[in-house]
Amino acid sequence: MIIGRDRERAEISGMVESTAGRVLVVRGEAGVGKSALLEEAAELAIRDGHLVSRITGVEAESELPYSGLHQLLYPLLPLSDDSRTVLDAVTGRRADDPPSLMTLGIAALELLSDIATRRPLLVILDDGQWLDDSSADVFGFVGRRIGGIPVKLLVAVRDEVVSRFDRAVLPEISVGPLADEDAARLLDRHYPSLDERVRQWVLDQALGNPLALLELPSQAGDAGLPRRLRHLYGSRIAALSDPARVELLMGALDGVGTRPGDGGPKKRHRMRNVDEAVACGLLDAEPITGDVTFRHPLVRSSIVQMATPEQCRAAHRALADVHRDDLERRAMHLAAAYVAPDEEVARALEAAANSAIRRGDAITAVGWLTRAAELSEDAVERTRRLSYATFLSGYAARLGGELPPVHLTSGPDAAVNAIHQAFFEDGDVRSAHRQVMAAIEGLDGEPTETLARLQVLLLAVNRYAADPALWNEAHKTLASLGDLVTEQTQIYSNTWSDVVLHGRGWAGPLERTAANLHDREPWDVTRLAIAAYHLDIVSQYRPHLERVVDRELETGTVFSGMLMLTVIMLDQMGSGDWDAAVRTGERALALEIEHGRHLLAYQTRAYLAQLAALRGQVAQALELRAEVEAWARPRGIGLLTDLVDSVAVTVSLSAGDYEGAYRHAVDITSPGTFRTYCAPASRTLLDLVEAALATGRTEQARRHALAARDAGFAELSPRLALTCYGALAMTAGSEREAADMFARATSHPAAARFPFETARIQLAHGIRLRHARERAAARPLLAHAAETFERLGAAAWAERACTELRIDGAAPLVSTPYVSLTWQERRIADLAASGLTNKEIGARLRLSPRTVSSHLYRIFPKLGVTTRAALRDAMNRPDRVAASND
Repeated sequence: MIIGRDRERAEISGMVESTAGRVLVVRGEAGVGKSALLEEAAELAIRDGHLVSRITGVEAESELPYSGLHQLLYPLLPLSDDSRTVLDAVTGRRADDPPSLMTLGIAALELLSDIATRRPLLVILDDGQWLDDSSADVFGFVGRRIGGIPVKLLVAVRDEVVSRFDRAVLPEISVGPLADEDAARLLDRHYPSLDERVRQWVLDQALGNPLALLELPSQAGDAGLPRRLRHLYGSRIAALSDPARVELLMGALDGVGTRPGDGGPKKRHRMRNVDEAVACGLLDAEPITGDVTFRHPLVRSSIVQMATPEQCRAAHRALADVHRDDLERRAMHLAAAYVAPDEEVARALEAAANSAIRRGDAITAVGWLTRAAELSEDAVERTRRLSYATFLSGYAARLGGELPPVHLTSGPDAAVNAIHQAFFEDGDVRSAHRQVMAAIEGLDGEPTETLARLQVLLLAVNRYAADPALWNEAHKTLASLGDLVTEQTQIYSNTWSDVVLHGRGWAGPLERTAANLHDREPWDVTRLAIAAYHLDIVSQYRPHLERVVDRELETGTVFSGMLMLTVIMLDQMGSGDWDAAVRTGERALALEIEHGRHLLAYQTRAYLAQLAALRGQVAQALELRAEVEAWARPRGIGLLTDLVDSVAVTVSLSAGDYEGAYRHAVDITSPGTFRTYCAPASRTLLDLVEAALATGRTEQARRHALAARDAGFAELSPRLALTCYGALAMTAGSEREAADMFARATSHPAAARFPFETARIQLAHGIRLRHARERAAARPLLAHAAETFERLGAAAWAERACTELRIDGAAPLVSTPYVSLTWQERRIADLAASGLTNKEIGARLRLSPRTVSSHLYRIFPKLGVTTRAALRDAMNRPDRVAASND
């Protein structure tokens, strides 16, 4: 029976009895009675027909991701199959990329909601301060969204321990000491015959703490007990036999809970021969199963504190053997079990660190690598592991937190991190280039991981410098290293530098290297994705990036996560998801500013400026462009200055200022040439050609289109092939050549993947046909272009296409089957027409293959087709217009 606590009990009972979803965090010091309140809530919920799920945070497992969530999912998953795909990664049934916090939180919320539709559910989490961060974040996510479903979440945390629930923004109630009258009632109920002198001593010492009130009478005569309640159990623990104390210590270090079943599905040490601990009130025995559990979390922590360091290490060694099949749990015990160097243990810790990196927990990996270095027997291995930890620390940070120190060592990897950090903060490309070159020379061709990291850093610096002299120096340096340069680094060198000069033939090696991205470190994933962007094939890797980016930003390599967002944004821009691209860019920009990565922040501003220019938001585009130019041009950051020049071209085209567009375009590259090591030079092909034609510079436009053909654009990348054929069609000297090049462009698989470029080519060819008085052929092209521009939000181009339609005397047919496609159906139809399978379409749009099949089942009758070949013809024949009656 609980004495007092009327306010707390009323609030908790009101929560349990509510028909709506509720969440409540109960705060208080150890022993104040939080667990008793939770126990009463469970009994009340069971009487009301609730299903009750109980979880206990365990200090020994606070560093093991998802260990707390295991406890929730293990008993509940058999009740629902809906969320298995996401949640299996947490329960260990599927070795795949762990989902992000949002994805996992939504899946957990759906699971709880599904269960609650059949029976109201109360989830009780005791000792929430010991919950691992990953699980606590998921519970916080669920708690903030629980209002719409009949699920209650009741969490108890200690005041004196910092936890993730401190900033979870959940409703709270504080449980303080009992009032003097209630404290006396509780003591008298349990010890009615207590001597008055002892009674008063207990009341004075307990200070209203219920646990102290119940335990202190047996310790009467001792002093100094009131604030360290764990000492209440000290004498009982000291009286145990050595074997019993060993069993209790292993149970405490292995996270055995305070109630039967608290451990969840993971194997735990089973305490045996501990009857004496049960008899003296340290353990409780479950009458049916015989399982023993700790009476209170303070028993567990008292046992650990009373053990000697050697006793703890021996227990950890034994537990490492218990968990020999669990890589990271074994590593956790091994890290605590050894003091002297041991190479086998060091290798196990490094393997666990690599596992943590691949599942997006670089912060934990830094700690394990550092410990592995400490336990290394070989000096070379010690240096290598500490260097790896140093390198990783430069990439890792917790979302919303500071970056960790980057100087774990004073060796070359500390230099790599220092150069890396300074470069992405300040953007001083020439200083960074000199420092990296000097560091490479200082290694004197020694084949180390540090040398490989320096090679990639050199390429990254030169990518931003976009300076031919620096690139030539970098290529010579890499050539001098011979076999010390891996194929993967060669992929970066040839794609990041100049695709027109060096990119031919590298798509195949890239696709082979990126075949198993989930097995690669996040920085390799990011670098390969950037290479794929330059080759215009990043769309096939975007689903993986979208799956892993959140976890990297939460607990992994934040720097990699920010770059992943940039690549996702660029692919969204290319594929026509401009609204999503703006959201992704704004998210990336906020993170880049927060972490002081100013170079990345100004790069993102440049891309946002380009998006604004494409959509006719001229004032916003010019404001962002000015910010980027003022920061980047004095620093000589060629990539950014080239990007702002490209923004100026787009702004002029959007405003109909073709003369201005031409002048800005030739600042990027001259007609008939493609400036070396300038990324926008090849990507602005249509811009220069369109501006030249509109200003009467027909010869310059044709020369530029032929230069693209002669440079082999058709074989370099899908996007360049599309724009090359389009430019040749726009500048063709004969109608036959124009028709042939236009057909090549619009039938190319890239036509569906890059809708803006395709619509520009259709608009230009439609205008050409109208001028040739082939109005019937021009109308569907102009209409399709107008629809695409309108869908994208390219207002100026949409207005131009509509103007051409009006000149041609055409109006849309509202009742045509083509118009009846929804936006989602249109996207699926476009992708299917480009040759993608249902599985590939599903991966791109984050749909199941079955859902894609259902959409196609509805699309085919709407378009009057029965095969994918006919679908392709229908999608490339946008007959949405007919002659008006005017």
